[in-house]
Amino acid sequence: MKRAAASMIFGFWICFGLACAPAEKPEKTASEASTAADSAASMSAQDKALWTKAKGLFAPLPERIPAPAGLTDSPEKVALGKQLFHDPRLSKSGAISCNSCHNLASAGVDNRSVSLGHGFKTGSRNSPTVLNAGFHTAQFWDLRAKDLTEQAKGPVLNPVEMAMPNEADVVTRLASIEGYQVHFKKAFPEGEKPVTYQNMAEAIAAFERTLVTPSRFDDFLKGKAEALTPEEKQGLEIFINKGCTACHSGVAVGGGMAQKFGIIKPYANRKDGGKYDLTKKAEDKFVFKVPSLRNITRTYPYFHDGAVWELKEAVKIMGETQLGLSMDPSEIESIVVFLSALTGELPSEAKILPELPPSSAKTSKPSV
Repeated sequence: MKRAAASMIFGFWICFGLACAPAEKPEKTASEASTAADSAASMSAQDKALWTKAKGLFAPLPERIPAPAGLTDSPEKVALGKQLFHDPRLSKSGAISCNSCHNLASAGVDNRSVSLGHGFKTGSRNSPTVLNAGFHTAQFWDLRAKDLTEQAKGPVLNPVEMAMPNEADVVTRLASIEGYQVHFKKAFPEGEKPVTYQNMAEAIAAFERTLVTPSRFDDFLKGKAEALTPEEKQGLEIFINKGCTACHSGVAVGGGMAQKFGIIKPYANRKDGGKYDLTKKAEDKFVFKVPSLRNITRTYPYFHDGAVWELKEAVKIMGETQLGLSMDPSEIESIVVFLSALTGELPSEAKILPELPPSSAKTSKPSV
């Protein structure tokens, strides 16, 4: 299919089962808008044209992902969530934590095709990064969780992942740890029994909403033309012109919609039906959440099956399967150079491991 036809397909923002609009852009403050305008005034005509295109498609990351309506991410709730995220006692064996598969030391992933779970079991899908995940329209590759709180409930009870038998056993184990009784009460002071499965998930989600990783690309979007090298700007231009932004746009450069993997050409691995495996609707076959491209140079291997280890190969496959394009190696290289500018910095607080409350003699013991 010719480039024009492929671009036209994406111009209609085809998607399945979800609204296709990009994630809502954070509103700029008056000072931010003024700073961007001042910076833009000093840009070259070429840089200003690219910046104008880019700011119409993307948005800079805010300092933190806002909590959903009706919730407050208090410091106490975030601190509790950080402990729970790193605590292997949320697993049946006492050996697997959220951080095991979403390692904050390696861009929120474990860099495995599929993660190792309870009893060395493995699933069939790659563990996506937790960084910036709160900007996504939904969670998991098949979008089965509407938000971070719902997502946090799943792996703890999944028999292939953390394998806890039920919510009650999780609550019993947490409530038997005196330190957690104190921390839950501080984080959820309004409840008579603050140690609940819902509160556990809400606390983890509150912590995950702090995992925002601004990069040099955000500086460029704010009007700092020199934040990107000439080679990165060239890659951004190609990325936009090829039609990649039809799916990979918004504040997370992706994550804002669902899309069929294999619109023009089928993806090689046809075993996973994506959203179809949940809904059994024909229109959902091979539909997956579009991943964010932030930190993409560090979140290998790629795609829902973790089958592709080289970013250049992933870009090549996306061009063929989604756009019907056979891109020149130099164009692929240029896009990859641009994608490196999306590698951001983890908040300093997230780099520090939390001290976990000690177990007591009556704490329910892990089992294998």
